[in-house]
Amino acid sequence: MENFSDVKYILDGFLFLFAGILVMWMAAGFAMLEAGLTRSKNNVTVLTKNMALFAISCIMFYFVGYNFMYGEGNSFIGAGSMLSGKTNEEMGYPVMADFFFQVVFVATAASVISGTIAERMKLWPFLIFVVFLSAVIYPIQGHWTWGGSELGGILKGFSDFAGSTIVHSVGGWAALAGVIVLGPRLGKYGKNGKVRPIPGSNLTLATLGTFILWMGWFGFNGGSQLAMGSKADINAIALVIVDTNMAACAGALAAALLTQLIYKRVDLTFVLNGALAGLVSVTAGPDLGVIISLIVGSIGGIIVVLVVPLWDKIKIDDPVGALSVHLVAGIWGTLAVGIFNDEVLIFDQIKGIVIIGAFVFISSFIIWKILDLIIGLRVSEEEEMTGLDIYETGLECYPEFRKA
Repeated sequence: MENFSDVKYILDGFLFLFAGILVMWMAAGFAMLEAGLTRSKNNVTVLTKNMALFAISCIMFYFVGYNFMYGEGNSFIGAGSMLSGKTNEEMGYPVMADFFFQVVFVATAASVISGTIAERMKLWPFLIFVVFLSAVIYPIQGHWTWGGSELGGILKGFSDFAGSTIVHSVGGWAALAGVIVLGPRLGKYGKNGKVRPIPGSNLTLATLGTFILWMGWFGFNGGSQLAMGSKADINAIALVIVDTNMAACAGALAAALLTQLIYKRVDLTFVLNGALAGLVSVTAGPDLGVIISLIVGSIGGIIVVLVVPLWDKIKIDDPVGALSVHLVAGIWGTLAVGIFNDEVLIFDQIKGIVIIGAFVFISSFIIWKILDLIIGLRVSEEEEMTGLDIYETGLECYPEFRKA
């Protein structure tokens, strides 16, 4: 029995570490996707943001956020010593493996914001916001769910396997608050309300980023089984990974077909975001079976095609489509668990979406507004027209292509 216990400890710890490495690789995917879907004059700033937000998220979650999320504390916020004061024996797997797997999720939520506010926000206000997100906002709502407090029972029954709401919609709500304070890019909307497309710089990079994210998602959802020490666990992990893959396939194809029907041609940017929306959608319930995952993923892909233009109608400028992919598809995926899982009530899912969304949006809006008043969020018109890279970093991403 002792040897079996040791094997389970090793396998569970390995799952956290290996899955965490896959999720960490998603940081590269977000960087490539955002760089590809934005203009080259802002690419160095995009890459700098994605490097820095990952570093900040890891440091802040280690010293502050993990304790707020997993410490005993009270029903609202956790408290404890370093990493909640838990030992390896109490956890049943290495504490550091658990921390590593959890912290890469925090960085994912921050990455969602980066794309939404791209091409017009100053670098340092964004990074300061990431400090608050990873140290306070994300951990508090995480304490209500994965941290076990259930907000004093208010969120009892809420189900989110790997974070359609807890990670992706949280990033989406924070991004929405930021973009409302920030405003759209110059020239995006004409005086008559006409939407002016602003093409990205490199669809090859955007496609590479999507495939990297797709691969990383196998760790994101597969690792969220949280155990690999039995036949039942490895069977469950295999199902989760297959469901995750099928949802992405369904989302990509649904977006391709719908853009062909609507626009008479297949739009690659929608196909990429359709795959990602399928992934986000299935994240709340990747253990429900292949057929359900195909349905959930395809609806996620349809959502992206239909919702992206709606944001433009209300002049919410999202350069990469992150609000549609992570916020709206995240909401859909969370609701889908209540629809397709007989053990979960749709009312509990709605309640979780509303409570978590309200908390994240309001707290984020306050922080964005304070940052805007104190140091300003937005670059000057001249800086935006010239490109953020020269002013924020002093570098150019493709200097040899500079026009005379």
